[in-house]
Amino acid sequence: MGWSRRLLSVSFATLLLLLPFHEKVSATSRDHVIPMGHSIGIQMDLSGVYITNDVLVQEDYWLKAGDSIIKMEGIPVVNLRDFEKVVGKAKKDRIHMNINRKGTPIEILADRDAVKRLLPFLKDRTEGTGTLTYVDPNSGTYGALGHQIVDSSLKSPPSFKKGAIYLSEIEQIKKSIPGTPGYKISSIIDGEDYLGTIKTNGVYGIFGNWNAAYKKVLSEPLEIMQPTELKTGAAEIFTTVKGTEVETFSIRITHIEEEQFQFILTDPVLLEATGGILQGMSGSPVIQNGKFVGAITHMFVDEPKKGAGLFLVTMRDGEGK
Repeated sequence: MGWSRRLLSVSFATLLLLLPFHEKVSATSRDHVIPMGHSIGIQMDLSGVYITNDVLVQEDYWLKAGDSIIKMEGIPVVNLRDFEKVVGKAKKDRIHMNINRKGTPIEILADRDAVKRLLPFLKDRTEGTGTLTYVDPNSGTYGALGHQIVDSSLKSPPSFKKGAIYLSEIEQIKKSIPGTPGYKISSIIDGEDYLGTIKTNGVYGIFGNWNAAYKKVLSEPLEIMQPTELKTGAAEIFTTVKGTEVETFSIRITHIEEEQFQFILTDPVLLEATGGILQGMSGSPVIQNGKFVGAITHMFVDEPKKGAGLFLVTMRDGEGK
């Protein structure tokens, strides 16, 4: 893509660095969606129990990070409760385990005491934070982040059976400095009051069905900008840096390519509060001349005032995939 400086995707729980893009994606002039900018907590129930670290379980045999436990003593293991039940009832010195390692089935007899010590290295859920990009009032769907969630311990996009996004509150900001990305410290306001379900964790973001009962965060729709309409110069972003309040901050578009654009933060209030782009800002809407351009997706690690964005027409192409 012609960029030599280090880029970091700015979602809290991801490791993805650079994104592929589809070509010749366009929206009709009648397409309007609601720009958001709210901080969200993301929860995804994994499709099984996964190992997060390499762990020795039998003499010289190691379970590897990313392995999933399928069965123990012939009993299916779907979540951590299943794991704890089997271990709690185990009487033998060895526990028979069926493991899936990158699609390859493996059977082992693991030391019972070693298996008991596995619990801190297991997970059946992945969590993170990011920014809600848009809600489509016509289709009842939403999009967020602008890039894929890659679980930081599994080092891969997690296989999940269900998930949801929740409104979160920013409690504290750790500022970005050159070479060290800052981040938001936030918490979900109400774990029972979800904004939407997660259907897709794709290259261009997470997508799903919006909770129609949740109307209090919605505003007026904006027309989606065609990539050819974007100009270098003044623009703005919608994002949250304190509490749950979505604020508008100024940026300057500095470079435009066919599928993406670069920008620099210019708002003195935002720069004073954050030092630059933060992890967790991924998905923040970008607006120019009253039209919805796209979403923040990446920051330049060594120059945190600078970032990159994804056009909304490209992001929405991933909604149905």
